[in-house]
Amino acid sequence: MNRDIYRVLVTQFLTAFADNAVLFTAITMVMQHSQLGDWYIPALQASFLVAYVLFAPWVGRIADARPKRRVLFGANVVKAAGTIMLLMHIDPLFAYAVIGLGAATYSPAKYGILPELVDDQTLVKANGWIEGSTILAILSGTVTGAMLAEYSVTLALIFIIGLYIASALIALTIKHQLIVGAATGRALQNFTRQMRGLLATPRARFSTLGVSLFWAAATVLRVLLVAWAPAVLLIHSTTDIAMLTMFVALGIAVGSLLVPRLIPMAYLRRARLAAYVMGAVIVMLATVDDLWTARLALFCAGICGGLFVVPINAALQEIGFKTIGSGGAVAIQNFFENLTMLLASGIYSIMAGAGTDPVATMIGLGIVVMIATTIISWRLPRDTGVLFEAKAD
Repeated sequence: MNRDIYRVLVTQFLTAFADNAVLFTAITMVMQHSQLGDWYIPALQASFLVAYVLFAPWVGRIADARPKRRVLFGANVVKAAGTIMLLMHIDPLFAYAVIGLGAATYSPAKYGILPELVDDQTLVKANGWIEGSTILAILSGTVTGAMLAEYSVTLALIFIIGLYIASALIALTIKHQLIVGAATGRALQNFTRQMRGLLATPRARFSTLGVSLFWAAATVLRVLLVAWAPAVLLIHSTTDIAMLTMFVALGIAVGSLLVPRLIPMAYLRRARLAAYVMGAVIVMLATVDDLWTARLALFCAGICGGLFVVPINAALQEIGFKTIGSGGAVAIQNFFENLTMLLASGIYSIMAGAGTDPVATMIGLGIVVMIATTIISWRLPRDTGVLFEAKAD
């Protein structure tokens, strides 16, 4: 764990803090305008994801063709610009989509730089620290953003802009100039070819689809809590709802720290067990009507989520680094996970607009997680202690 890794951790913490603070600031803005329907908040989340899907063939090329520290800098500037648009009272759906464009550009550089800074043995540890710092940022950013926004939306947005600028400046201090190389040929064709190459083995497919499943479920759960908490727990404050999501984030942080001991990359098959438990806990959560029991259930779901997503994330980065390039691999990962998140958010937005009961929606979410885990791990071979297969199946 060299000094540059710690600089990555700091810039990631600041930008993730701002990402979560700006989400709940935008949610507060929406909730203050009662004329907007129940569909608007999940639609807001979906607008953030559009850039991940539309620009997936290009953001990986950008990350691999330039020093990744400069990409991190530029992405934070774009996020700051989107936040300024919110400050100028431009439609939140459009402004938040611009922030999503910055995030889509940032992600391949953030994850792609890790295997370029550390060796194979340290990669899981580095990923654990990245996930841990991200969760800490979610914990603090979610609550701070909600509290500041309830006091003053303008103050919250100015604070968030400052965080993005600070993250951008720290990214420039990373002493890392490696350039994988500019891709040649058409972006869409290269992206399709890289996708086929990355998904050539069962472990790569499981990792890609597993990460997608986790974040799709997490995205729906996050916005579902905005409807479920007032209906079941009688919580109406944005800050109190944000505190609920904090327990999920805290659980993910704990799960991330347990990963190196419980699920090393060479034993990837174990991760699916955590996903099954996560789905079961979400189903159980739907039957809860006590605040502290709900917090405990969300914490347990978070632990399972951390145990599931961290090892498959690290495995996918390492597979990509040794095959198509880390930036390209993360871009493909982002394409799949954000496509599923976008679809999940869209479906939930339609259901919310139709007045579907949030309790029934939560039960359905848990069942879908368990069924989807069975499907994506159907052909996953038994662990042999070897991460890479000799050939594609």
